[in-house]
Amino acid sequence: MLRDNGYYYDLCASPLANATSPRDIEAHAWPDPTNVGRLDGLRDLALQAQGQGRAFILGGICAGMLEMGQWLRGFEEFYMDLAGNRALAEALCDKIIELKMDYWSRALPLLGDLVDVIQEGDDYGGQNTLLVSPSLWREVFKPRLATLMTHIKGLAPDTPIFFHACGSVHSILPDLIEVGVDILNPVQVAAANMDSRELKREFGDSLTFWGGGVDTQHVLPLGTPEQVRDEAKRRIDDFAPGGGFVFTTVHNIQADVSPANILAMREAVREYGVYG
Repeated sequence: MLRDNGYYYDLCASPLANATSPRDIEAHAWPDPTNVGRLDGLRDLALQAQGQGRAFILGGICAGMLEMGQWLRGFEEFYMDLAGNRALAEALCDKIIELKMDYWSRALPLLGDLVDVIQEGDDYGGQNTLLVSPSLWREVFKPRLATLMTHIKGLAPDTPIFFHACGSVHSILPDLIEVGVDILNPVQVAAANMDSRELKREFGDSLTFWGGGVDTQHVLPLGTPEQVRDEAKRRIDDFAPGGGFVFTTVHNIQADVSPANILAMREAVREYGVYG
């Protein structure tokens, strides 16, 4: 049943739940990523942003392979596909990459000269580890992600790619860098092996960290304003030296966060988040 007060994408059905073979994937009524209506007015918006001195970030057409697989097939079904019906899982991944490449092939020639950051992503991590094993990720997801990144880089070689990957993704950060990711988001610092100081030490020469400014699982909703200030200062101290840090919370500010904590975070950024 659909709720009228949800805060997120509330999944109500998985349209490919009954698929059994790659033929079912191909037969699905997929949206047309090249439909010109998808980009109507975007160039004017980009020019407007440029004129106002603001960055223009262009997002992709949909979430990544793992997320879309879970949504389209159902969470349990897609994980079972990866284990027992690999042909179906890979056909779905291939289709998602095909849609994405078709979209970028149209969007970047039209807007690329105005785009400051290209946004892609896939949620590979849970709280303690990846949602699939590193070996499975490298076998199924990495080669296809590399194909997509190479395609985008070929269309916009000088534009950095922002990649959203929630959770504990430390084990595959070298792989993400290898395939062409320039910016990591949301930098879930409360997840396992995602400490801000260690991330900066290990990967600060290769990645910009866009996020990780305040832990939104514990400190921002449950801490005192002083704890929030201390958290923001700590993350700035860890991530900011030498550049390569865009301060923002790890996740959206939730509905139960007090205004006092939001203001404390804002004040800390104004006080400490300044390059000399």
